[in-house]
Amino acid sequence: MSYTAWILITASLVGFSCGLIGVLLILRRMAMMADAISHTVLLGIVVAYLITRELSGIHMLIGAIAAGLLTAVLVQSFHSLGVEQDASIGVVFTTLFALGVILIATKVGNAHLDVKHALMGEITFVPWERIELPWLGSIPEAVVVLVVVTVIVLLAIIGLYKEWKITSFDPALAASMGIPVLLLHYVFMSMVSVTTVAAFDAVGAIMVVAMLITPAAAAYLWTDRLLVMFVLSSSFGVLSAIVGYYIAAWLDTSISGSMAFTTGIVFVLSFLLSPKHGILAKYIRPAVPAA
Repeated sequence: MSYTAWILITASLVGFSCGLIGVLLILRRMAMMADAISHTVLLGIVVAYLITRELSGIHMLIGAIAAGLLTAVLVQSFHSLGVEQDASIGVVFTTLFALGVILIATKVGNAHLDVKHALMGEITFVPWERIELPWLGSIPEAVVVLVVVTVIVLLAIIGLYKEWKITSFDPALAASMGIPVLLLHYVFMSMVSVTTVAAFDAVGAIMVVAMLITPAAAAYLWTDRLLVMFVLSSSFGVLSAIVGYYIAAWLDTSISGSMAFTTGIVFVLSFLLSPKHGILAKYIRPAVPAA
């Protein structure tokens, strides 16, 4: 398979998996949590490196997931103590991310681990970092990880579809029905962390945030049905990844940045053209005469 094809597959998997997770983030009014976790996983990656002095391996994944879960626990704890949720997210996210930056500057030294790489990623390196798999041959490691994560996310959403739907729209009703709302919250935060970590090294924090929030926000403008929203959001994520790559190739600029920018274009078009919530539809729709 060609170099370009592997980049497109990697980015499409990021768009697809983040698009699915993003729907639940938007419905639960937790969009900023995506921004928080995509930055605080840097702390987990740095701590894992400081413990092992190795830049690859399962310990990096474990460290990043632990940092994501720590973020969720701290935000939830502050919120339960009376702090507004957006303020809780802001305090935890900036503090943990800043700690990660400080550790990089003072402890990491000459290792290839820096803030610019964390923010923008380096998707052009993905096709070169490969592993050998039986029957499949040599495949980029990032693709294998993202396929596994995408399957996990799909199974979790399909298997607990009813529970996600009820807890997202009416947590009080879910609790009265005996559904473990808090447990599902932390399961969901684990899904966000795993998805973020899987995409983090290849595409960076900026694209992860864009893919988690913007396709889902665009899909929300087109439909009120949860299943359709999942399909639209994941499709918008894949479309943004593919179109963004060719924009980057045309302008000779950052691939991840172009993909993130394309998600914004998709949202603007949805904001203008969606039949129910779009700006143009409000002007075209005939006014209802007063009774």
